[in-house]
Amino acid sequence: MKLILRVWRQDGAEDEGRFETHQLDGVSEDSSFLEMLDQLNEQLLEEGTEPILFDHDCREGICGTCSLTINGLAHGPEDSTTTCQLHMRKFSDGETVTIEPFRARAFPIVRDLVVDRSAFDRITQAGGYITVRTGSAPDGNAIPVPKDDSDKAMDAAACIGCGACVASCKNASAMLFTSAKAGHLNLLPQGKAEKDKRVLAMVEEMDNSGFGNCRNYGECSAACPKDISLDYIAKLNRDHAAAKVRKIFT
Repeated sequence: MKLILRVWRQDGAEDEGRFETHQLDGVSEDSSFLEMLDQLNEQLLEEGTEPILFDHDCREGICGTCSLTINGLAHGPEDSTTTCQLHMRKFSDGETVTIEPFRARAFPIVRDLVVDRSAFDRITQAGGYITVRTGSAPDGNAIPVPKDDSDKAMDAAACIGCGACVASCKNASAMLFTSAKAGHLNLLPQGKAEKDKRVLAMVEEMDNSGFGNCRNYGECSAACPKDISLDYIAKLNRDHAAAKVRKIFT
């Protein structure tokens, strides 16, 4: 198949970006989107042109690195799919495909399609962990956990931190990411000891990093390749309100 590719190019964080148009022939319908970009870069190198920079790592839908906006959609047109797992059969022969980096003030562009998502790391560092002393590893059945709680915790832990929720939100909110990272710990007995401290610290860091406010549009969950539910945002709001009240009266 043949494609017309409109790709965002930007030489550096302070430089003005631009779209470049390239024609790519002989694209296999069975290749992944990132493999198609590899093919484009091979063509550019043969032409003596600087290749396009884009993030990638595992290419198995696990690492969350492949942060691309494709035809206006974070990760592209297929639901519950990362960019690296998106196949070219989702596109038509001769189609024009527009490829951009994730757009958010908290995700500054480094170069071309690469953005700096270290704001997510700071949110996780603020409270996405457990520090209470638990001694040696306990027996797996020593602390009973209701199945509903364990299932919800596992669903929240599926978040890969790709940033599609931020890129798709009109306000560039990170509430879905933050609620997932806090939620999977807050739902389990081991995480409840630091629940209030965790929620307050992570939300504060989220706000300090420049993310927008959540307005419950729902685009974040729709764009999420791991189908993280909006229910986690509701839980984070409840946990945060309760933590603030307890902090005032203690």
